[in-house]
Amino acid sequence: MVLSYKVRFWEIRERADRAKAFEVRWTVNGREKSESFLTKGLAESRKAKLITAARDGEPFDPKTGLPTSELRALRQRTTWYEVAREHMDARWERTPGNTRRTPAEALATITVAFVDKGAVYHDSRVLRRAVYSWAFSKKAWVNEPREEWRAALEWLEHRSLPVAELDDPVVLRRGLDALCRKLDGTVSAAKTTKRKRAAVNEVFADAVERGYFTHNPLIGLRWTAPAVDDEVDPDCVPNPVQVRRLLDAVRQLPGCGPHLYAFFGCMYYAGMRPAEVINLRKSQCRLPRTGWGLLNLKGGIVTAGKEWSDDGAVHETHSLKRRSAKTTRPVPIPPVLVRMLIEHIARFGVAPDGRIFQNAAGNYIDAAAYGITWGRAREATLTMDEHVLNLAKRPYDLRHAGISFWLASGVGPAECARRAGQSIQVLFRYCAKFLAGTRDRANQLIEDSMNRWEEFPASDEAGLFVSWPGNTPDQLVSGGMAVGQSGSKEAFRLAV
Repeated sequence: MVLSYKVRFWEIRERADRAKAFEVRWTVNGREKSESFLTKGLAESRKAKLITAARDGEPFDPKTGLPTSELRALRQRTTWYEVAREHMDARWERTPGNTRRTPAEALATITVAFVDKGAVYHDSRVLRRAVYSWAFSKKAWVNEPREEWRAALEWLEHRSLPVAELDDPVVLRRGLDALCRKLDGTVSAAKTTKRKRAAVNEVFADAVERGYFTHNPLIGLRWTAPAVDDEVDPDCVPNPVQVRRLLDAVRQLPGCGPHLYAFFGCMYYAGMRPAEVINLRKSQCRLPRTGWGLLNLKGGIVTAGKEWSDDGAVHETHSLKRRSAKTTRPVPIPPVLVRMLIEHIARFGVAPDGRIFQNAAGNYIDAAAYGITWGRAREATLTMDEHVLNLAKRPYDLRHAGISFWLASGVGPAECARRAGQSIQVLFRYCAKFLAGTRDRANQLIEDSMNRWEEFPASDEAGLFVSWPGNTPDQLVSGGMAVGQSGSKEAFRLAV
């Protein structure tokens, strides 16, 4: 919102042919504004009020012609429902279809909570569906809402709280608490709540810019969201032997199995996201007959839903995650994946647009389809104990396993992050997990070292020097310890 201090006032004009004959006229940044009144006294009073606001240094809004104090008071009477719809309208064109669903879902949840205290619609499911599928879907506005939706939306319009009441911490907490629960009353996943709160915070920040608030009321609010378990459960991450068993099981499954063998191989050996695998084209692949190959990744195919995409298509092509449209990511791939891709192309060919992976109709691979195949492979190959641990429960766990294997093999974190297409911070937060079975080996290494130390006395000479069995001073890594000499022995001194 651009405000202006360039305000000029004209004389009150009388127009005898009008019901409200006396007109107050002024300009804001060259744009003419006017208001009409029944009597000259009312017109003079209004003009004096506007002049006082200008003399007090208040900026005026060129669009409405009002000083900021009046504009804020006017907007304070605007309901949250209207503000939320304005936000979706403003951001719609610059937001991908798949991304539009997140704020729509968040606003559908919190908007039905920002209503008059005690107000409850008789059918919460119809209300939520109407708000999500029509009120916050700009594409749906070209058509009138369904009859049952219209009644629900009219109820919401009349009971939605004005912006002025959203400064109340009690009201805000009521809305934020609603983000923590599903429609059936059960608790939402912590990550879902976090994502919804971020979307709602963006609406409040946008409302500040548009003059509905002087500050974001969520900032400083004492409300704690449920803890988010960002880390991947180490028990879910398969080791290389288990991955081979799972991939072999996929290949041997009837139906879609052979089609998806290399698909899942890309997720593990190249650390690719499913959307990136779906979009992989033959032109992006360097597949030599021997040695390592290279995949030059350029984007991904995501499921947006026809009600959220501009052209009504179910799928959208996006750039690499959090990257510009033209950014690419070269990923070296080992010979085993090179062979898998060569065999796949030779057996199944490629789609007309060059995509390597396609379904029987030549269309995009569907998440539900590869999810079902993965579930069948797990049932066919995993032991009871592995099922209890939810080992490789999701196909995405293959990506986690592949990245973790890179790290465990000694590849530097920066290179692992680059190949995976994420920051080092995200790498360690999500993916740098134990491979199944490696913890026991790590524990054994620690125990062996502790046992070697048990063979030596607790102190030597002045009680400060002890030998490090089997190592030279150059091999010592000092962590609160200093390397030194004790007689002819190579030793280090414990820091005291």
